Amino acid sequence: METIFGNLQGLKSSQLKQLQRLYHQRISGDRITTPEFAQRLAAISTEINQPVCAYLNRRGQVIRVGVGTPRQTQIPPLELPRYGAERLSGIRCIATHLKPEPPNEAALTAMALQRLDALVVLNITGAGFTRRGGGATGYVKEAYLAHLVSNSKQLVLTQSSGINTPDSALYSNVSPPLSLDAIADQDFLDLVESLEEEFRREYIAQEVDADHDRVVIVGMLTDNMTPQQFQDTIAELARLVDTAGGDVLQTLQQKRSRIHPQTVIGEGKVQEVALTAQTLGANLIVFDRDLSPAQVRNLEAQIGVRVVDRTEVILDIFAQRAQSGAGKLQVELAQLEYMLPRLTGRGRAMSRLGGGIGTRGPGETKLETERRAIQKRISRLQQEVNQLQAHRCRLRQRRQHREVPSVALVGYTNAGKSTLLNALTNAEVYTADQLFATLDPTTRRLVIPHADTNEPQETLITDTVGFIHELPASLMDAFRATLEEVTEADALLHLVDLSHPAWLSHIRSVRDILAQMPITPGPALVVFNKIDQVNSETLALAREEFPLAVFISASQRLGLETLRQRISQLIEYAVDCG
Repeated sequence: METIFGNLQGLKSSQLKQLQRLYHQRISGDRITTPEFAQRLAAISTEINQPVCAYLNRRGQVIRVGVGTPRQTQIPPLELPRYGAERLSGIRCIATHLKPEPPNEAALTAMALQRLDALVVLNITGAGFTRRGGGATGYVKEAYLAHLVSNSKQLVLTQSSGINTPDSALYSNVSPPLSLDAIADQDFLDLVESLEEEFRREYIAQEVDADHDRVVIVGMLTDNMTPQQFQDTIAELARLVDTAGGDVLQTLQQKRSRIHPQTVIGEGKVQEVALTAQTLGANLIVFDRDLSPAQVRNLEAQIGVRVVDRTEVILDIFAQRAQSGAGKLQVELAQLEYMLPRLTGRGRAMSRLGGGIGTRGPGETKLETERRAIQKRISRLQQEVNQLQAHRCRLRQRRQHREVPSVALVGYTNAGKSTLLNALTNAEVYTADQLFATLDPTTRRLVIPHADTNEPQETLITDTVGFIHELPASLMDAFRATLEEVTEADALLHLVDLSHPAWLSHIRSVRDILAQMPITPGPALVVFNKIDQVNSETLALAREEFPLAVFISASQRLGLETLRQRISQLIEYAVDCG
């Protein structure tokens, strides 16, 4: 039995059969509609006194019938063909309307979300009245033809239509009122081919790099955030996306007192995100907060584009940057722990994790097999991380037996820790103006003057992974062996990028993470970096707030001698206290 979508409440069985018989109609492939088909839709719509939508493919076959407006009956994004930004969906909608007016904003938005070939709105007159003896009296008074246009032609076409279309539908062209014969005489295939050729030219002109995700960022400002904190969070997320290799096309935001439990943002904003993604050709939506598995599924079902959260972006960066076997091991563990509760509905391939002949029990589903394989892999990885932890512990004990003091460089990501390590030790550690440029800890020898005798003494200095605001718990667990370099060091150098507008917030974030360590780290010296890039007011504020801090520029090698002396004093203090 053919399914009728939309609001079916109160419909008689005879009326449902009339709607189902629409599936047996067929229109010539080069026609948008015919007068006969349009009048039949009008008659049914008049009898049930509700709008009706029929969706047809390019062969002229009716593939979906719904009771309601185009917005209420639209095809879910995940059920639409995925042709890419240069193609339309291959589906057109013929919709009836019980009021004599052009397509409204909701109808045009639905057209854009589905990338419909065209939307025909039939305005019916006589709806709600019946002939003597029964029967519908409604007929099509006039019709409107709407279709999408490329961004480059939006202003010309919307103005030429003669109709004031809503702001959110600037990429639509709506015709003046037309007769049914005028609609039927349109060469539909020629219209579609010309539209797609325009989309194709614009798509090529954009020079889209297939290796880069085209990203729309979505942020939500809640009552517990200041506007400045929110802007800093969004700016940081944009840097994370850029570091991961994505191109940020646009940022959308919403202010809500509390998050929506199903979709984080409100229903209207979800539609706006979907329309923006469709208009810009985005293939990835990134949220500024962690999403539950159910929220991801709900958002992807309504938007039709892959949705990830901030944690997944960070994990992706870590996966790209890990170089050593230990780093790759810890990244994989963090990814699997993140992925496990999110298996349902994501359709991710798990072949590399195990499964296959001999691994499935009687009646076991593919999802259960994947989950069991991941859990087995996680247990194995945790054992390897524990072995790694023990190995590093033995190395630290060997260094301590030699009585060589150690210092760990800590700080917010991109504060300049690797650059400072290179400047102090003439090392050649990889540096870049990117977030999380360093994942694997690197230890080098540093010779500094002894605090009392001024004689040269050997010290070990370790570069560690950068911290970030609200560091994902899965990363904290997986990188505990790396972070132990922090807890086992005699002292810490807390490097701060003073040129960053949110440097005070960065200090708080690093201290919060250090406070969560299972072992209390040693004493820390605050070192402000990049002083060559800040004004005198910022320097004065930092000196007032942190009078014992050291001010340097690692890239310009400013203040390094003072820093060496302060490191010596710090180690002497740490040893005396220890």
